[in-house]
Amino acid sequence: MPLSQLEKAQRFATLHQGPGAFVIANAWDGASSRLLESLGFPALATSSGAAAAVLGRRDGRIRREEALAQAGVMVEATELPVAADLENGFGDAPEAVAETIRLAAEAGLVGGSIEDSSGDPAQPIYDFAHAVERVEAAVEAARALPFPFLLTARSENFLRGNPDLDDTLRRLQAFEQAGADVLFAPALPDLEAVRRVCASLAKPVNFMAGIPGKSFTVAELEAAGVRRVSLATSLYRAALGGLLEAAQEVRATGTFTYLGKAFPSAELARLLS
Repeated sequence: MPLSQLEKAQRFATLHQGPGAFVIANAWDGASSRLLESLGFPALATSSGAAAAVLGRRDGRIRREEALAQAGVMVEATELPVAADLENGFGDAPEAVAETIRLAAEAGLVGGSIEDSSGDPAQPIYDFAHAVERVEAAVEAARALPFPFLLTARSENFLRGNPDLDDTLRRLQAFEQAGADVLFAPALPDLEAVRRVCASLAKPVNFMAGIPGKSFTVAELEAAGVRRVSLATSLYRAALGGLLEAAQEVRATGTFTYLGKAFPSAELARLLS
């Protein structure tokens, strides 16, 4: 029998209880979801950047219904728990954030992240009080669901041009106090910063791998106190890198040696059957 949403949510919650760190792999469609599942990853997440790129757009330029439709495809394709990058909740108001959480649950998701980035270049980070109010609204919506929806709260300072670790810690601690289940500060510069973040919080911390020079091994992150490691757009970009290399060969030389490295058709058929 297929797992229920409640069972998936319980499995997802258990993963965060340790004792060590686990990797949540970021997929972007049904095939990538099934491939990652076949490799043994215990949970999947969407990537806002990959979701937008699939539609030919930059990160941050995808509508809520489009993001949730893609997430729904992943949910249907796999038995794994799936969480979503819900950006800023697709709206500034706390009410919009709460509605996004409710709709995410309807799409079959068992978790999702809400960030304090506004999408406004003039003020890229919401002010502190408003950012906390938005997380509170998301927590309230999550707690009203009939299963444990894991809410991740993100402080975007380091990703949005404000590398202020003290403010990041202040925000993460406030998000934790507001009831967020997982805390996340993407683009931390080094392991010492990761250690400080983890030491300042009681709840699980997610680390985002995918930035050259700012990505560390799972073992190093686990030792620093990280409980979950996400991969952002990195797998999608790796796939595009393979596409680019193969297409450049055909264009430049008219040869097809890339076929020797391509995912076999028979394997793909088995994966999708």
